Amino acid sequence: MRAFVGMGTTAVGLLASAGAGQTIDRADYADRLRGLWLGQCIANWTGLRTEGYRTAPPFLTDADWGTTPAGPPPGQFIDFVLTQDPWLADDDTDIEYVYQHLITLRLAQPEPALLSPAEIAAGWLAHMNRSWIWVSNGRAYDLMQRGVRPPMTGQAGANELAWMIDAQLTTELFGALAPGMPEEALRLADLPIRTTATGYAAHAAQYYVVLYSLAPVAPATLPPRERALWLARQALRWIPASSKTADIARFVIDDYLANPDVNDWESTRDKIYQRYQANAGANGFVYRGWFESSVNFASGVMALLYGGLDYRRTVQIGTLSGWDSDNATATLGGMIGLMLGTQGVRDQFPGVTLSDRFNILRTRVNLPDYLPADPQAEDTFTLMAARALPIIDATVVKAGGTVGGGQWVLPAPVVSRRDLINPMRREAERTANWSVRAQGGTVTAWASVSPSVSVPPWTFGVSNPAVMANAFECDPSGADGQDAKRYFFSTQGSGQPAGATHTLQVTYSRPVEVAAVRFVEGDHLSLPGITGGWFQSATVQLLVGGQWVAAAATPSEALDPAVPFQWIEFVLATPMVAEGVRIAGPAGGADSFVTCAELDAIAAPMPPPVRFDARRAP
Repeated sequence: MRAFVGMGTTAVGLLASAGAGQTIDRADYADRLRGLWLGQCIANWTGLRTEGYRTAPPFLTDADWGTTPAGPPPGQFIDFVLTQDPWLADDDTDIEYVYQHLITLRLAQPEPALLSPAEIAAGWLAHMNRSWIWVSNGRAYDLMQRGVRPPMTGQAGANELAWMIDAQLTTELFGALAPGMPEEALRLADLPIRTTATGYAAHAAQYYVVLYSLAPVAPATLPPRERALWLARQALRWIPASSKTADIARFVIDDYLANPDVNDWESTRDKIYQRYQANAGANGFVYRGWFESSVNFASGVMALLYGGLDYRRTVQIGTLSGWDSDNATATLGGMIGLMLGTQGVRDQFPGVTLSDRFNILRTRVNLPDYLPADPQAEDTFTLMAARALPIIDATVVKAGGTVGGGQWVLPAPVVSRRDLINPMRREAERTANWSVRAQGGTVTAWASVSPSVSVPPWTFGVSNPAVMANAFECDPSGADGQDAKRYFFSTQGSGQPAGATHTLQVTYSRPVEVAAVRFVEGDHLSLPGITGGWFQSATVQLLVGGQWVAAAATPSEALDPAVPFQWIEFVLATPMVAEGVRIAGPAGGADSFVTCAELDAIAAPMPPPVRFDARRAP
């Protein structure tokens, strides 16, 4: 494995280094990006041979490699897929391809890789289609067609599949676009991740983003197995210890270290099955199906460790592991390809000609054709890598590094605890609904319209106003077990006249900073006898010194009766200190009711993480 320019001779990685100045050769990295796409495609299509084939015992074992399992059910011949020319897009590669395309359109911006909710939604609607996307991705796409934007497309109140595998196979590229800068990679990937994921499923995607960011700068002096363990442990540092994802990573790492046989990955896989599937409830977890985040994330960490950065062995383990086997396999194939470079991947398969061409229009639409003379392909890995370089240039400069002389000089690393500067944690720190409780205070919600409890069942939401202030939409803990839709639904027997004013409020046991009032809406309904769910107009008030006072605030977007699940920030002209927030206005729809997933007081944005530069140290 080639070391980067500037890599030291001691086993010290970027996060452990003392200051700025670490460099990456730009041309060399372009070759590594080609290796990423090639390695990911081989691993993707190899893993697809067993996708969903074994989701419970009897699982596949090493003995099944190079065979056609008899079943039941009957299987496909299990071996490396190497002969595609061009390589065909699949959901493990095509959504990341679309994200890079959207970023390329923004190269004139100071931070092109920081996509907005509107840009992500417009990009999905322009380039995705309902074919070739499944589970949470498919649900997010359906919501976007109704006008819903991220992050609500990945919130469980709107997307009941938000704990599935989707985000952890569609966002790793952001790590490669911020090499050696995991804090920047996570910040850029935050909204794309939350487009389809929440909670621990979002944390699993973050873990892989960090792996991709750290892979190019992992200590080259460490033996491969130790380097794989270094990566697994470093990525874990960025995930909250309370998260189910952190529990999974710790469990797999500990079992790997306790196993005297580095080839006995099957015993760890069987323990994963017992802890997170067969006995999930007894261990405090919920098993949601073979395409969920949890068991597939566990198999990915397992393949990383037991594969020991050996490309072929890692892909074999991932392919045989079970469940949704192509996804983590593709992710790790891409990560190791990023470390090996193009020739390093080709060297895994001597005597085989591996294509550089890519057919994105197999699954995605309305994208540029970079090979108009080629009837089978629209792009090449070489061109895709070249288009990524100016994106990385901008990312390095924005982070405080420099570009010149054919290399990137990276900024100083952050010195804060990594889990505390996780973007989900930083966002939660700004919200009073979460932070007040985290500091031992109380949060109380109230609604002026109290629905009748004599009209069961509660089909579309819940009657308890407390759900408006449960901090679920910003909870960074990654805890398991939260499944049902959770938004307040002020109808089913409320008996309010059309256009009646509804007031929703949240109060706190201590004063909080309010830079904005966040109103996260629930669904809009148009059914016989149930039509409404929105405010026709709204004003916000703050509880200051025991009195409710009007607050001049500008909404981040207009209330829209045609768009459900709006996420609106009513931004104050000047931040204030208050003990509560309130929103009020006439209810829309013939049946005069409103919905609310979260009403919250939001503090001003947090300052960027502190970096340490040894050159400026006293």
